[in-house]
Amino acid sequence: MVQTVKAARIHGYGGPEVLKFEDVQLGEPAQGQVLVRNKVLGLNFVDVYYRRGTFPVAALPAILGNEAAGVVEAIGPGVTSVAVGDRVAYSDDINGSYATARLYAADRLVAIPAGVSDEQAAAVLLKGLTARYLLKEMLPLNAGDTVLYHAAAGGVGQIVAQWGRGLGLKVIGTVSDERKAEVARAAGCSDVINYRTENFVDRVMEITKGRGVRAVFDSVGKDTFKDSLRALAVRGMLVVFGKASGDLPDVNPFDLAPRSMQLAWPILPHYVGTREQLVTAAADLFDAVATGVVDARPARVYPFEQLVQAHRDLEERRTVGSAVLKF
Repeated sequence: MVQTVKAARIHGYGGPEVLKFEDVQLGEPAQGQVLVRNKVLGLNFVDVYYRRGTFPVAALPAILGNEAAGVVEAIGPGVTSVAVGDRVAYSDDINGSYATARLYAADRLVAIPAGVSDEQAAAVLLKGLTARYLLKEMLPLNAGDTVLYHAAAGGVGQIVAQWGRGLGLKVIGTVSDERKAEVARAAGCSDVINYRTENFVDRVMEITKGRGVRAVFDSVGKDTFKDSLRALAVRGMLVVFGKASGDLPDVNPFDLAPRSMQLAWPILPHYVGTREQLVTAAADLFDAVATGVVDARPARVYPFEQLVQAHRDLEERRTVGSAVLKF
């Protein structure tokens, strides 16, 4: 049975105005698939990358969005991991969530536990899984270690600050203004640096008494890259996982030698690639949410019809923390 769903598609790359609301035909779930009725959509900066064409989509026109929470409405042949009526969430790097419903691979869905709401699940899954691999899988971090996180008032940054504090880490955050500094402090950053008025390397060295930090988590890219290396301790790691300010400069591996530094650019699919990895990571994240270690309440909830404005706010960095779209 074919049904009509409402979706937001792009027919070409560009600004927020290229997002168009259209009716799209959706078929029955195939082998291993389910039909998910989306309830709440996650809003992430990677959506801007796809809309601009920084990351190309598979084909145009395209439905953007890669994160949502919803309910299973129908299952295809061979599906045993979920059942009709289950509350589920997903966040793979597969566009198509900007729609009232979609088909999805059953083995890439995670169950939403009773202690977590749909809004929390949609707000936290992608950002929370990212925060988890940064804190728990990139390098050994122990209670008492100090790390630096750029753009600490953002969605991932707040989760890193909260979860890091729960793990006994000292999280230094950088921000661009005092309003965001207050958000970062409230999230659990031990120290907050306004990079517009302070040199963050000097402040890091002051805070750490000249040692530097065990890790820098950097999604800003070009504007912070070189100084992030300077802020590292001996055998520290710079983890780059975005380039909001532009492409990184060329790197000579010899530049890492003075303090035996490490450089990594991880991507989430390599840390939740198997169903076992995904289920384990999501369960750990949702437990942190349910027990209050991580506050997953979205800072902003937009009606789906305000998607274009939501993209403008996201691109112009008017959002602080996580934002979601709700049907």
